[in-house]
Amino acid sequence: MNLEECYRILELPQGASLAQVKSAYRRLARRYHPDVNPGDRTAHEKFILLQQAYEKLVRGLPTFRPTPVKSEPQSHAPPLSAFEIELKHASYRQLQEFLKYRCYQRAISLVEGLASRLPQDAEVRQWQAVTYQCWARQLIRDRQPQAAREYLHRALKADPDNRLLWQEAEKDFRTLDRLYGKEI
Repeated sequence: MNLEECYRILELPQGASLAQVKSAYRRLARRYHPDVNPGDRTAHEKFILLQQAYEKLVRGLPTFRPTPVKSEPQSHAPPLSAFEIELKHASYRQLQEFLKYRCYQRAISLVEGLASRLPQDAEVRQWQAVTYQCWARQLIRDRQPQAAREYLHRALKADPDNRLLWQEAEKDFRTLDRLYGKEI
């Protein structure tokens, strides 16, 4: 099952956020759950497909959805060692937890450390950018517009080729202007 199929099964457009994926899964899981539809084989099969699609998306796109990045040819970046690969995977799992529980300062420390260790890794730059954006959104909610703007700029600088990030950041900047335009 590829990502496109996962989005289709969950009745979502490609590129939906993690929150949208979770919401769609909960809604459809309630509809097709075997306890709600006893004896309905198609509902049971649909429920299993929902679970598989959800797991694939959540594991592949945990707190944010990586997007294709225009990057330099791989020959410029040295391949990662086994230790670096394991470090990256472990850091990714930890980052998911930090973002899930809104431990943004810890998430920022983690991705900044990882980015200094693996500066050529495009995925790490994406994680860094999304972490900065998540923190900026929290700062908007906490009524700290100057700091929010700073972290949105950091996000765009960390992953400048991510078109989805730019679109989302533009929305965040408009929100800041609408809420705090006169204060900044």
